[in-house]
Amino acid sequence: MSLTEYQKDFLTELISIPSVGGEPEDGAPYGTVPRHVLDWFLGKAREAGFETGVTGDRAGWVEFGSGDRMLGIICHLDVVPEGDGWDSDPFTLTFKDDVMYGRGIVDDKGPAAASFFAMKELLEEGKIPEDYRVRLILGTDEERSCSCVEYYAEHEQIPDFAITPDASFPAIYCEKSILHIKIYGKNTGGLWADCGSAVNMVPAKARCIIEGQDISTEGKTAHGSRPELGINAISLLLAKLKDSNIDINKYPIFKFISDFDAVKFTGCDTVDESGALTSNIGMLNADGDECSVTIDFRVPYSHKLNDVIDSLRAKASEYGFDIELINNMDAIFLDKNSPSIRGLTEIWRRHMDKFTGFKEEYRDREDYTEAIAIGGGTYARHIPNTVAFGIETPWQIDQCHQANEHVPANDFIQWIEIIKEFIVNC
Repeated sequence: MSLTEYQKDFLTELISIPSVGGEPEDGAPYGTVPRHVLDWFLGKAREAGFETGVTGDRAGWVEFGSGDRMLGIICHLDVVPEGDGWDSDPFTLTFKDDVMYGRGIVDDKGPAAASFFAMKELLEEGKIPEDYRVRLILGTDEERSCSCVEYYAEHEQIPDFAITPDASFPAIYCEKSILHIKIYGKNTGGLWADCGSAVNMVPAKARCIIEGQDISTEGKTAHGSRPELGINAISLLLAKLKDSNIDINKYPIFKFISDFDAVKFTGCDTVDESGALTSNIGMLNADGDECSVTIDFRVPYSHKLNDVIDSLRAKASEYGFDIELINNMDAIFLDKNSPSIRGLTEIWRRHMDKFTGFKEEYRDREDYTEAIAIGGGTYARHIPNTVAFGIETPWQIDQCHQANEHVPANDFIQWIEIIKEFIVNC
């Protein structure tokens, strides 16, 4: 089985739209390009025979079937900035050895397309649900705020049950709390710095001009929830400054970063079944009179967020800084033994041996076959009755926010088959 020409063409055009969030404009609250990709997607869906709609210019939907009950699939069409380190154009779908590369092919344009292809195949096969509707909900600002689906939830019908294929298999029963916090204050010593493109990405490049020297470093990007998969260019920058005999203690922002210890600065030493606190220093900026560092925290679900915020504010003040709360998402914790989550994990188990890299011994690994907790954040915490289900395999390196984001074409086809089974059997 292979991708059809229609599917290849669809993915090619979808990936080519650089739908990074931008400044709000009339009819486009998250920027013109995220709105354009939504309109393009809905146009393709109408051509294929589906009903579509737009909610407040923020989210769209594609639907078939009939009845009052609704089954949902929730994806997003916005992407993070391309970042550095690509071997090909991030906004050109590139095939190498039957592997597809492109920004968003995993997070989350690819899953949105796979969901649409699953619905389209069922429609063409005449397998149209008669006692429930299937709605693919498409957000356009997941990477920054998720306000797109929050608006949807306030104004549209909530699915009786939904999945969001924006994480990993088997299924997700717990997501840590998320905090994005900016520490800012007076820029001392005429420092200039421009490091990182998004707080939820490990920065791959960092550059500063200091004491007449222009210093830069290169690292490796990764998702902010998995900083251990990347190499933080800001950390490399501080090391290079020290090697250049620059006294970083003269610059409070560098002193703060050098002293930064996530547990000590936040007071969060909690370790629960969602794991321990993680942090990513995602952005460093200095120009004119102000400097700032912005940090992504993933907080164990049982720890109070206000305690983290209060501790960090007190610590920042010791360096002459204040804090600004950029993003704040509470954790979710679901019953991993509920019928819905058990049903999803059973679907996964029936398909897991068809994915690239599968080994027979994986069937005996609980973390590969039972619902798990993650540090990432999905739409599941913003729309009721929703579970994150897929779309990456648990044995593969996380591709979200990475340079050279990719998926084997074989695995993409399995995504379609799994979503079809979800639609028909859940």
